[in-house]
Amino acid sequence: MVLLSLIIRSISNSLFCMKNNVSPNDLQVFLTVLNEGGFRAAAKRLGIAPSKVSTTVSRIEKQLGVPLLLRTTRSLRATDQGHRLAERIQPLMTEMDAACFEAANSADHIQGYLRLNVPGAVVPDILPPLIAELQRRHPKVQVEIVVENSLVDIIAAGCDAGIRYGDSIQKDMISLPIGPRLQQIALAASPSYVKQHGLPRDPQELTDHRAIRYRLPDGMLIPWSLRRGDETANIVEFTTSLVLSANALNAGLNYVRAGLGIIGTFRNWLESDFRAGTLTPVLPDWWAELEGPRLYYPSRFTSSALRAFIDVCRSEATTV
Repeated sequence: MVLLSLIIRSISNSLFCMKNNVSPNDLQVFLTVLNEGGFRAAAKRLGIAPSKVSTTVSRIEKQLGVPLLLRTTRSLRATDQGHRLAERIQPLMTEMDAACFEAANSADHIQGYLRLNVPGAVVPDILPPLIAELQRRHPKVQVEIVVENSLVDIIAAGCDAGIRYGDSIQKDMISLPIGPRLQQIALAASPSYVKQHGLPRDPQELTDHRAIRYRLPDGMLIPWSLRRGDETANIVEFTTSLVLSANALNAGLNYVRAGLGIIGTFRNWLESDFRAGTLTPVLPDWWAELEGPRLYYPSRFTSSALRAFIDVCRSEATTV
């Protein structure tokens, strides 16, 4: 409670010294409008009428004597003054929220909302046991999973933490591994495809086969990078039978089972099919390894729900 009092006093001093004593509650409405991208979305998030949101922002602008938002019937964006104001007060508001969460939740009674931004690659098998364990320990924690394969600013996106692979994680974030430390990208085909077309004997022969490919949000088709010892092979030219969005990573399994071609995807997604004989490994000596996914989050202002999830990830890591 001493920590909470100090934070609130610091925030109050900062905010109430502003021209005309703008209310911290009004400023929170203003931030929500920016974070949610509009008055109606902010009203829904805050549980108040859109008209009240609009009136609140107008009141702040009148008190400060400067415009904060540029509005049209179709769009909304911050003015330079609004952008600078948001940059200054967002950390203060976030710190106050975190302090209130900490005061309201003891180690034995954690509750709240956890919003994770994750790639589709972790949704089918890596994330479910972690979320299940979190809610087994803390059943009052509500989790929302936002699936995006492109790199996003998790703070701007309104998320508490993200999951990504390797070098794509921003340097100013704290990160820790989740799931397998290493994953393989495996190639597979259905028995019916193999019966009709045979199996390639080396990576060069892949160009003669039909492939199921994935396209990234920037439009690039993902190449197949193969490795055997010191040898590497990057296959970029295929007879492509099907292209899928990277947002539908696990959907490709249904198409490869149907015999449309060879697929390159995570080995852990294919293991049950390999055991059942519904898919056949292709060039297993050439399957490349990559570092497994990592949970990342800002270095400060973690909520009790996020801290609980971090604890789950760390404890589960000992079993991998």
